[in-house]
Amino acid sequence: MKFSRILFLPIAAIALTLSSASFADNQRRIDIDSKVVTQHKAKINNERFSYTVATGTQPVWDDKGDAIATLQYTYYTRDKVDDRTKRPLLISFNGGPGSASVWMHLAYTGPRVLKIDDEGYPIQPYGVKDNPYSVLDVADIVYVNPVNTGYSRVVEDKDSNLLPKDKQKELFFGVNADIKYLAEWLNTFVSRNERWRSPKFLIGESYGTTRVSGLAHELQNSQWMYINGVVLVSPTDIGIKRDGPVKAANRLPYFAATAWYHKALNADLQAKDLDELLPEVEQFTVDELIPALAKGGFIAPDEKRRIIKKMAEYSGLSETFVSQNNLDIPTQFFWKELLRERGKMVGRLDSRYLGIDKRDAGESPDYWAELTSWLHSFTPAINYYLREELNYKTDIKYNLFGNVHPWDRSGNNTGENLRLAMAQNPYLNVMVQAGYFDGATNYFDAKYTMWQLDPSGKMQNRLSFKGYRSGHMMYLRHADLESSNNDLREFIKQSIPKDGQSAKY
Repeated sequence: MKFSRILFLPIAAIALTLSSASFADNQRRIDIDSKVVTQHKAKINNERFSYTVATGTQPVWDDKGDAIATLQYTYYTRDKVDDRTKRPLLISFNGGPGSASVWMHLAYTGPRVLKIDDEGYPIQPYGVKDNPYSVLDVADIVYVNPVNTGYSRVVEDKDSNLLPKDKQKELFFGVNADIKYLAEWLNTFVSRNERWRSPKFLIGESYGTTRVSGLAHELQNSQWMYINGVVLVSPTDIGIKRDGPVKAANRLPYFAATAWYHKALNADLQAKDLDELLPEVEQFTVDELIPALAKGGFIAPDEKRRIIKKMAEYSGLSETFVSQNNLDIPTQFFWKELLRERGKMVGRLDSRYLGIDKRDAGESPDYWAELTSWLHSFTPAINYYLREELNYKTDIKYNLFGNVHPWDRSGNNTGENLRLAMAQNPYLNVMVQAGYFDGATNYFDAKYTMWQLDPSGKMQNRLSFKGYRSGHMMYLRHADLESSNNDLREFIKQSIPKDGQSAKY
């Protein structure tokens, strides 16, 4: 008999067996449809007010109306707003793909941000503090976690079966699948929260810029939801190609910024302010470096020597190193080479950060110094904040990085779709924000993408760029937390049409 066999098991095994049998319904699952509401107070932009936070989950429906996944969100609304129809809604995504919407939530736009030092380095005890620069004074904000990030998960059907892996990939894990299901989800969210008449803004960081670029078009053309603004923070290429000479040349302004920060330039260049240095390097890049690289191995020797000399001066690298790389210096080589003689390597996503490798020799760093530093701060903070301040309790693991791979990157026309969305919607404006010390999605690539977004130049006055003296997450530096929020606040205000202003050309 089964019962007799249990009697002969060790006590711990008996407890485990009984627990599995008695509590089969208490497996670690997230609620498919849930909400916890909490009340808070803030002082933001020198104004005191109260606000409400709804933390919960909302289903992703299939074509039959069955729940196939649930997305966890955090929704902030300012209290005592007389007319919510005039109150902007900022819809926020991070990237990865596979990254939770934690970075901008707890370090940029939200009313509570990480306890870190003024340059973004972790300090203990971990936690959060008030953010006096949050844009919650001018806009309500919802932070959305796509499938397998944060607490968001694929859910079981009525027979307790999950979708097959290939079906999950088809529905969730690709450029276009991601955009399609998120647009449907946002339709439900906006309807449930009665925000159809509100001005709406999308903000995405890193791969999130691909996501929101595609969403602007998908929301307009499949959900008939029109957007007032799209903000691209540290953007990817959004499907706009930067290959060959352009790809190689566009790294140089980032190299110059990083070398300037670490005082690795010659005295004349080092004496210049960054705002003076970078335009000079950008002009050299466009006017001289791209044409030189385009000539490949047939460049004239005198011209090649002159280009090598200038590249070495602007990058802080030796002429020999530049020459050995044929004017095309991979970023991982740069991270390792710039401070090799000092026994340090520089970070990828934020090259202000330093690390130490096992060997000073080699072609690339052993690890990402900045990401290791950030995870110190973000992981304990988001788990504490959701559970203890927002009272959302679950045994589900919060995935800062979730399993979404292999990601289908085919058919990425998000940049062109953003251009088309802008053309269709005269209200729609776009702002790009980027850190000068970001080596993963460098700021000059971001500028180039903005330049190429509308080749006609007819929408130039609806495109803007803002640069900051920090890295991929420019808001981690206290001075840039203030300035980037102020830039975002002004963008939101300026992108709302005046009373009676028609959407027409």
